Amino acid sequence: MPTVECDPDEARRRLEAAGVSVSPGNTDHERWRAERGDASAVAYDGKVVVQGSRPTDLLALIRPKGGRAHVYFDGASRGNPGPAAIGWAIVTSDGIVAEGSKRIGETTNNRAEYEALVEALSVAAEYGYDEVDVRGDSQLIVKQVRGEWNTNDPGLKERRVKARELLSAFDRWSLEHVPREINDRADSLANEALDDA
Repeated sequence: MPTVECDPDEARRRLEAAGVSVSPGNTDHERWRAERGDASAVAYDGKVVVQGSRPTDLLALIRPKGGRAHVYFDGASRGNPGPAAIGWAIVTSDGIVAEGSKRIGETTNNRAEYEALVEALSVAAEYGYDEVDVRGDSQLIVKQVRGEWNTNDPGLKERRVKARELLSAFDRWSLEHVPREINDRADSLANEALDDA
C-alpha cells in the first residue's frame, strides 16, 4: 500500500483538477476519499494512502508535480491511408501510470504516429512531469521531431511543430527510436483500438 507524504489539500486539488471525484472521509481521522480506475485513496493529516490493484491510477496525480516519466507512443493505420488508431503509455518507477488508445478516423500511418506522440505528451504534461524520455518505433517521426530529417507534407509539418511545442514545455526531454518489442504496450493498445471497431 503506497503512502504519499504530502499536503492532502494540495493532493485533493490535483485530483479534482484531473476530474477525479473526491468525497468526505468515513471517519474522524480521514480527511477525504477518492477513487479512479482500480485504485482508491484515503487522506489523513500529512499523507495519502493509496490502495487497490492498480495504485498507479492515482499515484501520479497525488504526488507533488515533477519527476521523470518514460512515454511510449504508437500509431497504426490499416490500408495507409485507412482506418487508424493510436496507443500510448506513461511509465514511472511505480509502473504504468496512465495509458490510452482511441480510433482517429482514416489517415496515414505517419499521421497516426504523430497523433499518438502529441496525445502522449499532452497527458504527460497534464500529470506534471518535469522530464520525459519518449520512445516510439517510428524512425521517421523520431528523426523528424529531432530535426534530423525534413518533411514536405504540410500535415506532418504541423504535427511536428505541435510535438516540439509540447516537448519544449518539459525541463528535460529525450526522444529515441526503439524496436517494436520495446514499444509493445503502445503498439498493442493502438491495434486493440482498431480491432475493437
